[in-house]
Amino acid sequence: MWFLFALGSSIFAALTSILAKIGIDGVNSTLATAIRTFVVLIMSWGMVFLTNTQNGIAEISRRSWIFLILSGIATGASWLCYYKALQMEAASKVIPIDKLSVVITMILAAVILHEQFTPKSIFGCILIGIGTLLMVL
Repeated sequence: MWFLFALGSSIFAALTSILAKIGIDGVNSTLATAIRTFVVLIMSWGMVFLTNTQNGIAEISRRSWIFLILSGIATGASWLCYYKALQMEAASKVIPIDKLSVVITMILAAVILHEQFTPKSIFGCILIGIGTLLMVL
């Protein structure tokens, strides 16, 4: 089941990029990011109430609050940078660089979370890096 959700994430991320590139035309990138964030906020809280999970807020630990807030800050910074880059350059150049996040995430997962690399994952990271360079050069 996780694979279907991951695949859905990939498809929606691709749609996000294309729709954003079309929608950002003539719109300040910061304003566009705020609009996108507002929609995500409404959708997220809608799902919380739809699934009746709002009572779980009281059970969230202080550590989780801190890291969720930091994650939100990182998300916001990522979106602001992404929209500005998308406004300045072709989507076909911005998106491959944005997807280097896969490689960076794997490195951070090894360093911070102590997750193990396999020969296959190292090879995949190298291929993603090479592929990104080929696409943007």
